[in-house]
Amino acid sequence: MTEKMLTFINIGQESPPKRSKSERKDDFNEIYKEFINEKAKEQSSRCSQCGVPFCQIHCPLSNNIPDWLKLAAEGRDEEAYQLSQSTNNMPEVCGRICPQDRLCEGNCVIEQSGHGTVTIGSIEKYITETAWEKGWIKPIEISKEINQSIGIIGAGPAGLACGEELRKKGYQITIYDRYDRAGGLLIYGIPNFKLEKHVVERRIKLLKDGGINFVQNFEIGKDSSLKQLRENHDAILIATGVYKAREIDLPGSDLANIFPAMEFLTASNKKGLGDKVQLFDDGTLNAKGKDVVVIGGGDTAMDCVRTAIRQDAKSVKCIYRRDKKNMPGSSREVQNAEEEGIEFVWLTTPSKFNGKNKVESVEVNKIKLGEPDDSGRRRPEIIEGSNYNVKADLVIKSLGFDPEDLPKLFGEDNLNLTKWGTIKIDFDTMETSVPGVFAAGDIVRGASLVVWAIRDGRDAAIQIEKYLKTKIIKNKSSEAA
Repeated sequence: MTEKMLTFINIGQESPPKRSKSERKDDFNEIYKEFINEKAKEQSSRCSQCGVPFCQIHCPLSNNIPDWLKLAAEGRDEEAYQLSQSTNNMPEVCGRICPQDRLCEGNCVIEQSGHGTVTIGSIEKYITETAWEKGWIKPIEISKEINQSIGIIGAGPAGLACGEELRKKGYQITIYDRYDRAGGLLIYGIPNFKLEKHVVERRIKLLKDGGINFVQNFEIGKDSSLKQLRENHDAILIATGVYKAREIDLPGSDLANIFPAMEFLTASNKKGLGDKVQLFDDGTLNAKGKDVVVIGGGDTAMDCVRTAIRQDAKSVKCIYRRDKKNMPGSSREVQNAEEEGIEFVWLTTPSKFNGKNKVESVEVNKIKLGEPDDSGRRRPEIIEGSNYNVKADLVIKSLGFDPEDLPKLFGEDNLNLTKWGTIKIDFDTMETSVPGVFAAGDIVRGASLVVWAIRDGRDAAIQIEKYLKTKIIKNKSSEAA
């Protein structure tokens, strides 16, 4: 019998339990436990089934959230999964790492009415994990192979989503990546306590079993030029992401033991995967016993502070120039960090790094928030004479990411860029200035969310298929003439 919806009137919000603060600081396992079946059904039934589903509207993938919540509430988990994955290539990933508090859950109608949001992310994770456990998730099966190939540069979320969608149509897909494992930031950027690596690895295996070819340790510009790659494929997608760390130009920036966030996180993730990492093994990128200072306030900064505390740092401080209310990262991640003993130093900005050969302290100034700038955010203003020193053995810079100089790296001068250094595309076709070459994800929009990368990859697949079909028609017309 169909379960009654709208139970939020009588049933309160409940999230899966977290492991204890002391327990989770001692390892890199995910901090949230799984929903059990009955609890998932109960929490799904809290959905108000809005006529205008704001959760869906604020999801970059336009996931049909109310419908798969209803199916989950009725115990129809397989149907719920099929609906969930119809718009999302990695629901198990999004269920774990999406900032739901800023997207679907933050715009839930019953959240606005004071009843507490439906725990959409946790239910999405439950549905997908159930599907994996029950064997409902199968490799891609092709009814007809198409004799056209697409080369995808970058094995992150955008490239993987695009490759999967085109492979479903029967196209020949090869994904090239500079790293030794596929997954991009999902593997090397996001720590295990948010996304355990077996979750990504099983998805990659599924794509391989579906006929997608992966070429690892392959760098465009070194192992092949973009021109050569174009000769080998009927279309190309650039989905490299943005990895170049934004620098902070301050006195003492050249001192030892000051590192960009990705270098620190990659070392930790590689070590967790069983790799030998020299800079970690010799203690350089290991926070154990150190006073760690992280500069920045986004989700990557939260990943860094929470990684450092798990490496048994002596102390971990996060320096951010605005207040908690104006922090760009997920409020949920900030809360998790505070629970784990991270000290946040709000309204503070670095002015100098002190030390002889290696960093010993960071000189900081207090900040007051002035009038709003062009973005609408209140402008940070230094309070004169407020400087003081914060002890630091290891400083991690988490100030965001910029694109690499792809025309130079790829040996392709005709690849046009925006003023921000991202790839310039025709937003109707997603094609770059180089014919037959498309681009998607962070390399187009700048550093953003995984869910947006998936969306861009799916959109790119649609446009590439249109291009390839047009190409066939043109070739047939030329042959007929």
